[in-house]
Amino acid sequence: MLAIVRKQLRSHPALIPLFFFIGGGATMSMLYLARLALRNPDVCWDRKNNSEPWNKMSPTDQYKFFTVNMDYSKLKKDRPDF
Repeated sequence: MLAIVRKQLRSHPALIPLFFFIGGGATMSMLYLARLALRNPDVCWDRKNNSEPWNKMSPTDQYKFFTVNMDYSKLKKDRPDF
């Protein structure tokens, strides 16, 4: 299988950027999905020890990937303790 792909890439060098960008896009999407699964407070992997991880986050924790004009260090607590 790889020999056929290598042969096609040697005979058609214009396909090299296509493979590069598709491979990079697939890699970035898998890394983003892994980040969502591991860092998002809405995802609960351990139900016994920490069944509600969103309640234990402080207001200064940044869990979003990208925010515009938001300083998390100046936020105050606006929810009750449970």
